[in-house]
Amino acid sequence: MKRTVALLAVWTAAFVILATEPTFAQDKTPVKVKNSEVVTGVVIVHVQKDGKALELQCNEGAANCTALKGGNYLLLELPKNYGMYDCKNVEIYKGDQDKPEAAERVGAYCLIEK
Repeated sequence: MKRTVALLAVWTAAFVILATEPTFAQDKTPVKVKNSEVVTGVVIVHVQKDGKALELQCNEGAANCTALKGGNYLLLELPKNYGMYDCKNVEIYKGDQDKPEAAERVGAYCLIEK
């Protein structure tokens, strides 16, 4: 009985992961990273999305926290309560905006709208 319940939980988790992954790929939007800085242990990435200035923040040394170089990236806004920070979580990808599914994740951040 325990084995059946555990197997059912694994299959359910796999289905949820596979079912949500394609939606994420379609929601990646192009952004331009202006620059990054580190202030008292916080990495701050200055970004422009649709002409609007945004800040991405993460804790220096945390997994997937990277000070990004200037350039073009793709931004994925994660669903509520998904991600490691207690805010609106986003992931940044490097790749071609015409092929978002092939883009490589380069960081995870907290989105601060100005």
